[in-house]
Amino acid sequence: MTTPHDVLVIGSGAAGLTAALALAERRKVLVLAKGSLTGGSTAWAQGGIAAVLDAGDTFENHIRDTMIAGAGLNDLETVEFVIENAPESIDRLIELGVPFNRESGDLHLTREGGHSHRRIVHVDDATGWAVQEALLKAAEASPNITLLPGRSCIDFITGRNAEKYSGNGRVWGVYALDEASGKVEAHVARATVLAAGGAGRVYLFSTAPRGATGDGIAMAWRAGCRVSNMEMMQFHPTCLYNLDVKNFLITEAVRGEGGRLFNPVTGERYMEKYDPERMELAPRDIVARANDDQIKRYGLDYVHLDISHQPADFVRGHFPTIYEKLMGLGIDMTKEPIPVVPAQHYTCGGVKVGLDARTDLPGLWAAGECTESGLHGANRLASNSLLECFVFGEAAAKDILECWDDLDDPPAIKEWDESRVTDSDEEVVIKQNWTEIRRFMWNYVGIVRTTKRLERAAHRIDTLGREIDDYYGSFRVTTDLIELRNLHQAADLIVQSALKRHESRGLHFTLDYPETDPVARDTVLVP
Repeated sequence: MTTPHDVLVIGSGAAGLTAALALAERRKVLVLAKGSLTGGSTAWAQGGIAAVLDAGDTFENHIRDTMIAGAGLNDLETVEFVIENAPESIDRLIELGVPFNRESGDLHLTREGGHSHRRIVHVDDATGWAVQEALLKAAEASPNITLLPGRSCIDFITGRNAEKYSGNGRVWGVYALDEASGKVEAHVARATVLAAGGAGRVYLFSTAPRGATGDGIAMAWRAGCRVSNMEMMQFHPTCLYNLDVKNFLITEAVRGEGGRLFNPVTGERYMEKYDPERMELAPRDIVARANDDQIKRYGLDYVHLDISHQPADFVRGHFPTIYEKLMGLGIDMTKEPIPVVPAQHYTCGGVKVGLDARTDLPGLWAAGECTESGLHGANRLASNSLLECFVFGEAAAKDILECWDDLDDPPAIKEWDESRVTDSDEEVVIKQNWTEIRRFMWNYVGIVRTTKRLERAAHRIDTLGREIDDYYGSFRVTTDLIELRNLHQAADLIVQSALKRHESRGLHFTLDYPETDPVARDTVLVP
């Protein structure tokens, strides 16, 4: 067993490092990361962070925009809590050295789909990387934070893993695979913060990083946490279509700064058919469905996103990362349109948490994309994701520090038992099952759904589940096997949730129930 720390944080992105930095003022913190410390979704975020910072804007405006985008499924108290804490979060990031773009000394604010005002602070078109860099630099400088990359978490340690068995669900840490040595370690702490990101890689096409396999959501579910609204998987309308480059996002801000969508065959600017008032600035679910409809209706491989009508210096100045990437592929966005397709982008559902970031299990707090806090509802408003990470990362740390004296020391914990398993001689099973899950989830549980497709997916999930359980019980764990197990669990939760929602709302659009119910209700699954 590893040396116990005061607090264990699972995940080294915006939510995890925000919590760690706040906790480290008074406690010893261990941060675990699967793969590298910068391998999560935070570093990939292009757009920015939404906050009311302009004199002409108000909290009420931002709250209203969030509720409208979320199709009324949001929790109003959570929305108010996050948005009212947003300016303070931006101030802390500035103190950490995040070099937000400025104009005449003031923060430069851009606008994205679903927003009624300019309120997106950004660092060119690579905001996430700048934030990740600043948080990581501060964490590395803290004497109370230990950063441990290369750890794939398997399952939470609870009372049933104690030397003196206790059947309660109190969380004492996590079993994690050391990816270099292949050994499983027990990381034990008084309090654990889950910030493991989303489940985007359950789909064939996704803008999420390779490691976004729903690990945190699956582990929390197996330990006894409720999950909510897992059917609400956000598809970003504009991912670059290129056979040699996968998962490259064309940020929402391109449309925010005047980008227009066209059918490449008819030349029609088609968003007027789908949302005549907001056009390209409609929320993501509407634009993604419009793009999907055009592609399927006309048998296209992609649609066109065009910002070439703007001055070339303006485009290069606002989108230097995207411009350079596209130029390397032979596409000059200052002169020609960009081929784009929808792709899975964000997990709006997840582990249920309160405003204090507590989960259902004592000893476990959670923040970020692995959670369902009530902020996003049926569709996340652009640039509210990083914001949620900061606010709930702080909330988790605050609550842990306030209740610290009431938290017991961990008991003696059993070591991981590998006596019944051997090294695998058929790892092809992992690749086959991984590919199969991602493909049927894309085809059957994508942007537009039907009950029959969902039932087909459920049948395949059931069949694969028996095969994966047998494999998991027979062979030593590897990162690929851990991820496959969690990917399968996440897919199961998504399909279960989608089958329970007999309406179309936000990101869940089904041809069998096209109307929206008058009352919005969460889809809550109980283990």
